[in-house]
Amino acid sequence: MAVSRKSLLISLAILVAAHSIEALNPNVTRIQFYMHDIVSGPNATAVQVAGRRTNYTGSDPIAAMFGSVFMMDNPLTATPELNSTLIGRAQGIYAMSSQQNEFSLLMTLTFAITGGTYNGSSFSVVGRNPIMSEVREMPVVGGTGAFRLARGYCLARTFSFREMDAVIGYNVTLIHDLYDYSG
Repeated sequence: MAVSRKSLLISLAILVAAHSIEALNPNVTRIQFYMHDIVSGPNATAVQVAGRRTNYTGSDPIAAMFGSVFMMDNPLTATPELNSTLIGRAQGIYAMSSQQNEFSLLMTLTFAITGGTYNGSSFSVVGRNPIMSEVREMPVVGGTGAFRLARGYCLARTFSFREMDAVIGYNVTLIHDLYDYSG
């Protein structure tokens, strides 16, 4: 009987602690935007900075790209149209990380918000992005400004893809600190 009473007390303590943590930090922000990854043309926002050291002679385009690394400074907009309201920039690196059967990227990027309520704030994402999947989930690993102590996830969905240029829709859920760091 003592073991079950002890288990009940421990379970109750964990429940109270979890509820207390949520009560201290219930700030959840959901953001939707579109990232424009422009690889072609004179106004490219993503450029290849490293690639394979060997000449690939096979016919698999995925294997041919393995090891390619791109640096990006992509615009973030409110709608899929590039000329819509600019809300920020996605700055970081992505690399072709799969050798076969799947087109996958390893991404490390920071979404820097440059307008609106969250102007000057940012959050960072690091993770695997299997870009041929309809919806991809990646973790949010931190943030600054209004998103300080952020954690959460983002769901990415390709809106359009043409000649290596892509528009990707992001739905982001952030859990972050409530403290006002503005002054």
